[in-house]
Amino acid sequence: MPLNERDRIEILMMIGVGDRMRTQQEVCRLFHEMHPDREPVSQSTVSRIERKYRELGHVRDAPRQGRPKINENVQQDVILSALENPHCTVRQVSRDLNIGKSSVSNIFKKVKYHPYRVRLIHELAEDDFDRRTEFCEYMMDHNNQNNGFIANILFSDEATFFLNGHVNRQNTRYWSQENPHWMQEYHTQHPQKFLRLV
Repeated sequence: MPLNERDRIEILMMIGVGDRMRTQQEVCRLFHEMHPDREPVSQSTVSRIERKYRELGHVRDAPRQGRPKINENVQQDVILSALENPHCTVRQVSRDLNIGKSSVSNIFKKVKYHPYRVRLIHELAEDDFDRRTEFCEYMMDHNNQNNGFIANILFSDEATFFLNGHVNRQNTRYWSQENPHWMQEYHTQHPQKFLRLV
């Protein structure tokens, strides 16, 4: 267990002053006798405490380095940003409020906000159901007439690049504590696109 400020002052008193000073070894033994239930201190710890007192005049902990803690007002501003615009990005909130992106992410995590992705669904026309049924019947008929028909169909991996700038699911989020089941219809039946076979 680390030593608190009171423990360090006690060790300084055990060291003593003037001609009544104890050695580091004696201080370690005395501290252990007074606190047998605690982990014994080392001579290097006693030496560090003494040196710190001689150099700084106190044995308090130095102020911690790193980023300052985010106050509650800033946390509320981050949450309000997400409530006003659930589609905001961490980068946008970070830029608008002038705080780090990791701080924004930590605040969202703390209040259990999750970035839900949009679910793309196909736009269906009135006759699409009939056309699908016709296609299934066509495939079944051909498969019945020729047993190797399906084996002769060539499937390949492909990369499709749409020219109409449809939404990229990787860059679109909806910040919320509960899943909003956000869906967006998008025209997939006859889009302008460039297809590259891999």
